[in-house]
Amino acid sequence: MVRMKKDYLEMMRRGDALSLPQLLTMIVRLSIPTMLAQVSFIIMEYVDASMVGRLGANATAAIGLVASSTWLFGGLLNCSTIGFSVQSSQYLGAGDEVSARRILRQGLVGTALFSTLLLVIGAAIHRFLPVWLGGEAAIVHDAGMYFLIFALSLPFNQFNNFAAGMLQSTGNMRTPGLLDVLLCALNVGFNYVFIYLCHLGVAGAALGTALSEVVIAVPMGVALLVKSPMLHLRKSERLVWNRAELKRAFRIALPVGFEQVVMCSAQVMQTAIVAPLGSVAIAANSLAVTAEALCYMPGYGIAAAATAMIGQSIGAKRADLTRRLSWVITLFGMAIMGVGGAAMYFAAPVMMRLLTPVAEIVVLGAAMLKIEAFAEPLFGASIVATGVFRGAGDTLVPSVMNLISMWAVRIPLAAVMAPRIGLKGVWIAMCTELCFRGIIFLIRLYQKQGKEQKRERI
Repeated sequence: MVRMKKDYLEMMRRGDALSLPQLLTMIVRLSIPTMLAQVSFIIMEYVDASMVGRLGANATAAIGLVASSTWLFGGLLNCSTIGFSVQSSQYLGAGDEVSARRILRQGLVGTALFSTLLLVIGAAIHRFLPVWLGGEAAIVHDAGMYFLIFALSLPFNQFNNFAAGMLQSTGNMRTPGLLDVLLCALNVGFNYVFIYLCHLGVAGAALGTALSEVVIAVPMGVALLVKSPMLHLRKSERLVWNRAELKRAFRIALPVGFEQVVMCSAQVMQTAIVAPLGSVAIAANSLAVTAEALCYMPGYGIAAAATAMIGQSIGAKRADLTRRLSWVITLFGMAIMGVGGAAMYFAAPVMMRLLTPVAEIVVLGAAMLKIEAFAEPLFGASIVATGVFRGAGDTLVPSVMNLISMWAVRIPLAAVMAPRIGLKGVWIAMCTELCFRGIIFLIRLYQKQGKEQKRERI
């Protein structure tokens, strides 16, 4: 006789009691697909960086120069998704699938318009951006072409992001996770074709990623709009603009968008601080960031699961469970990233050698990774706690906290230390800031839950 797995999200919606082992089981089940998807993205970046790295330090530096800007645009796409997916998870937690589908239809149109606007902006600035970032003449053209191709793919990137977020709001982490893994595999294959067979270099890397997004948009759309039991489109239901829901989506998304601008503008500033250190430092910085992501991207996978679980728990009006789940999943994320940080410390040289054959870049990048390894557990606390807050629709205060952390701690420290001790100073500043950020997020989580308990007793 086949034993069926328990649906812990359904138990949560019904009001059933969940023990600690059951909570951990739910967290692991929902986190593993998103963690694997995030890790696959990093493996893809490893392969991308390795392929481009074989073209020389200038090619790596060209992509590294605009990396913070691509993160900014990608982050803005993500924030527009959050405004709708959080509401969907809360409606589904309350058992209101009709309202969740109403959110879906509004989100489809709204995010499509937003991504088109970003496409126009990106295409307009692609020639000037590398110059504004202080890039050397030898890498400006390649950096600009890479950013242009990235910008042209934004509507497909947005759709995939939105579809994954909405599927995750139903508790379906598996489908978007598997499709993200497939996207990464396609990207590697397309990159090989465009970089080596077509000899397009840096532009080929961008084309490989863009075409992967286009291909994956088809099965991602089918999974959401046709096959999702809760959210698939019905002929009887039409697009209706609900002002209250749009305002709430905007209220949730705006702080996250502001946070992305703040965080990525700080990354741009950090890139500008690194740029005068030369192409080797730019390349080492960029590749070390890619290498470090193998440790912190699982945290983002756990955070995505946290947003869905907390949203549904709040929608089901499970206040006690919400508080307990918030701490369990945050500590789980810290543990996972702590193990990853320890592994990164000892494997740093190997990780860098996988990305580039240039010995000077390997040595410098590995030293940076060993500094950053000490920040990973507290970095995990800030990442997963952010997912918890977003599931509750609480995005303003965490965004302000990130602003303070980046601009009052990291950037001033990096600006002071970089001219004195080079790239090492930038990464010491980064490590210090990530530890500070994790501490203030844990304090915020503790204080917020204390206030909610007092409110319930009144």
